[in-house]
Amino acid sequence: MLSTFSGLPRTAWVVFAGTVVNRLGYVVTPFLVFYLGARGIPIAQTPYVLGALGAGNLIGPVVGGLLADRVGRRPTMLTGLIGTALAQGLLLAAPNVLTLALAAALLSAAGSMVSPAAGALLADTVPAERRRTAFSLLHWAINIGTAVAGILGGFLATHGYWLLFAMDAATSLAFALIVVTLLPGGDAVAARAADSASGVGYGVVFRDPLMRALLPLIGVGLAIYSLTEVCLPLAIRDRGLPATTLGLMATLNAALVVVLQPIATNVLARYRQITVYVCASVLATTGIALTGVAHDAWSYGGTVVLWSIGEAMVGGIPGAIVASLAPADARGRYQGSYQWTWGIARFITLSVGTTVYAAAGPAVVWWFSAIAGIAAALGVGALAPMIARRTAVPTPVPVPAEAAASA
Repeated sequence: MLSTFSGLPRTAWVVFAGTVVNRLGYVVTPFLVFYLGARGIPIAQTPYVLGALGAGNLIGPVVGGLLADRVGRRPTMLTGLIGTALAQGLLLAAPNVLTLALAAALLSAAGSMVSPAAGALLADTVPAERRRTAFSLLHWAINIGTAVAGILGGFLATHGYWLLFAMDAATSLAFALIVVTLLPGGDAVAARAADSASGVGYGVVFRDPLMRALLPLIGVGLAIYSLTEVCLPLAIRDRGLPATTLGLMATLNAALVVVLQPIATNVLARYRQITVYVCASVLATTGIALTGVAHDAWSYGGTVVLWSIGEAMVGGIPGAIVASLAPADARGRYQGSYQWTWGIARFITLSVGTTVYAAAGPAVVWWFSAIAGIAAALGVGALAPMIARRTAVPTPVPVPAEAAASA
């Protein structure tokens, strides 16, 4: 599998290793509801903490992208990782709902600062023609770590919730140590460059007409994918299936993506990335929409297989596209904008998805998924010529033989 990613620079592999280590500790958020229940927090007050957790995901990417361009990639990653470890301790020790919510917001904000800086660092160090593979490697690392964390979290939770917080803090600090010892520190030039052509804020992104068109379309796809966190559990419950069915679906998704993504990256490398993105998005959207007709574990498993294959095909294509569109002095902010789009899509889905499901009915959710998801994918496809012009890798001009000989 690793041969798929051969030839990438050392920095890409360091970010990969650190991301795997960090995601191994992604055990607090999935079990946060259970932890709050064990603390005696009333169900009516739980949304305050979960809402704060979602709000932090809207703040962190914006700050992380800005700092990545202003002060550098490594300092931003370190700030986010150390902040995450500190927030874990605050969340564990928080005495009431207000402090729990504040700690949850800090946790998600600090954690989501890391990705824009890591993405900008990949764009800095990986040649344009290899960015698609590099971002696919990063996406693969997230899935590897998350898959193991799901199993590990269940084991730790049975022995004490404090172990979840300790694990998450330890892996964040381990990634910080990897950043300090193994990542290059010479990003001061990139940081200073932010004061030149592109200014100091996110105006450089908002003034880019292609990004203004692209990000909302990608956001629709991300919002529909987030329905697998919100409405898939509701659908399984409404069919009278046990909670273990949801666990099986999560395990199936993680296993398929971990196994298939390197294969998909290798096989699909010969095709244009926009073509792959559109086909994969349509497949994933179709799989998610078919959740509405599933009725037992086997049929739910079939829908999960479809959208998991789509996820494996997409890999890191959106991040790679955004990286290639970004000016060299604004890569952090472009990655921050993409991660913010992901955060707001997930926040909206988590906030509105259950309401629509309950008030309008499941059919509305699944039909919306099919229609909006396919339309958004085709919209990205329509932008392909403009994206191709902006991301084209310059072809070296051949040197005449006579000139080479005289040199």
